[in-house]
Amino acid sequence: LLGLGVVSGVVGSVGTRLAHSVAGDRSKLALPQPRVPAPSIPTDVQPKGVALPSFITPSADFYRVDTALSVPQLSHGDWRLRIHGMVDHDITYSFDDLNRFDVVETVATLTCVSNPVGGDLISTGIWTGYRLADLLKTAGVHPDADMVLSTSVDGFTAGTPTEALTDGRDALLAIGLNGQPLPIEHGYPARLVVPGLYGYVSATKWVVDLELTRFDRAKAYWTRLGWAPRAPIKTESRIDVPKGGQRVVRGPVVFGGVAWAQNRGVRAVQVRIGDADWQPAALGASYSNQTWRLWSFPWQAESPGTQTITVRAIDNTGAVQTAEEAASVPDGATGWHTVEFTVT
Repeated sequence: LLGLGVVSGVVGSVGTRLAHSVAGDRSKLALPQPRVPAPSIPTDVQPKGVALPSFITPSADFYRVDTALSVPQLSHGDWRLRIHGMVDHDITYSFDDLNRFDVVETVATLTCVSNPVGGDLISTGIWTGYRLADLLKTAGVHPDADMVLSTSVDGFTAGTPTEALTDGRDALLAIGLNGQPLPIEHGYPARLVVPGLYGYVSATKWVVDLELTRFDRAKAYWTRLGWAPRAPIKTESRIDVPKGGQRVVRGPVVFGGVAWAQNRGVRAVQVRIGDADWQPAALGASYSNQTWRLWSFPWQAESPGTQTITVRAIDNTGAVQTAEEAASVPDGATGWHTVEFTVT
């Protein structure tokens, strides 16, 4: 992995501990209470009559993509975060140093760039942490620093547009997920959460280093391998019910799924059965532009035989999810999700 030189001091100080579990350390950490909790989640975010994913993904079910051969084990006492590069002065924060900043709670949906059309590498969590904008402001970021190169304790790097950390979207140095300290496999004791960007440019786990730099000077782990340096999440949708190949008994049924367009929000979802016209789906309540939206679609199953259902989303800018099929490389898969089922 790249970036080992950047964090050589940190790795040297904790390297002997990486093989030992920090489960005990995590169990003793009391998550601070947010100054202003996230707005409560209304019950009508969840459509009725159809078995869809929970609006908030349980921590145990949160999607996970690893780049390390083993999960790093870093205690909150050993953890340090260095901010340097194109700044007025270098700063290194310990966990205790974070107490000077406001504790923030936000609800955000994260998505992996490797998620195929209809895939499940997407989850929504309640995140607790500190605004990266506050931490960066103390260091004095130079106006021409357009990228933050973040580095994990295991050497993984990600390049994030500086603007995405300072434009008010509650980009966080997160220390908690769903009211508990971060799970170890999700970055304990601290990670980045940046709504609206695919994880490979924004979601560094076990983060220990932030270098202010420029896209024309530095490349991160995945961008060196041909992935796009900037990766806003695309407008997409998925069918969860019915599953592919499912048998549907004639009569009234309710289909459904999820749609997302982080940092823009979902305005509408449309469904098509076979080659029929597009019809509007019913939407669960919109929590925020940073979270997915659940949808349902009542349908009368009549003629026996094989059928298909297709879905597309429309975001709050009015843009319709593209039908053009593209693979995940270099900046996220596109296309409409279609599921084949059988009416019996």
